[in-house]
Amino acid sequence: MSDLENFKSLIENCKYPVFFTGAGISTDSGIPDFRGPNGFWKKNTPIYFQDFISSKEMRAKYWEQSVNFKSNFSKFKPNKGHETIASIIKAKENGHCVTQNVDNLHQAAGLSDDQVTEIHGNATYAVCLDCAKKFDLEPIHQAFKDNQKPPTCNTCGGHIKTATISFGQPMPEKEMIRAQNEAANCDLMVAVGSSLVVYPAATIPLLGKQSGANLVILNNEPTEMDQFADLVINASISDTFEAIV
Repeated sequence: MSDLENFKSLIENCKYPVFFTGAGISTDSGIPDFRGPNGFWKKNTPIYFQDFISSKEMRAKYWEQSVNFKSNFSKFKPNKGHETIASIIKAKENGHCVTQNVDNLHQAAGLSDDQVTEIHGNATYAVCLDCAKKFDLEPIHQAFKDNQKPPTCNTCGGHIKTATISFGQPMPEKEMIRAQNEAANCDLMVAVGSSLVVYPAATIPLLGKQSGANLVILNNEPTEMDQFADLVINASISDTFEAIV
């Protein structure tokens, strides 16, 4: 049996698939990854959460990066990978997607908010760090371009930040618990487009394996966790999903 046939069989025969997705699934939608040769962090210095909180200058730098990178998220569309994952999950009685991505493309492909757990947040809107009020990004970005001042909440005066998890920012407790519960209950864990080097997120696929699920790793390049997988496919993500549906 070929790897593709094996993968297709695992998908067809599972009752509770959980997909764990990273930046690699969204590159076919035109979104650059973060750690590849042309990745975002190769060209930008991360703004650590502590520095964002303590320094107005660093908050301004953060919003400058956001304007340059995140202001055009709405133009990106789901690709075959997102669409296939959505169709597989919706066809099963149970199923879930845990994602490191912040692009909202799994929801755009048809999954409900309850079928997606975003462990690194969402870059398509902003929140006040004090009162949790949500803000659309477009007017915030426009105001920043006009006055170069980091935004503050018009309700409580708190700092506004995109709803993503920055370096040094605590992981969202509720989302991590949900991700761990899904991994513990699934019978098939599929890691898609993740380098599996960012912790604690990368523990989720291993938790699925340790809980008795089959583990499939689908990525353009080998990962450090390949040795634990039941099946490893190093190929185009979109092409692979296209071949199994």
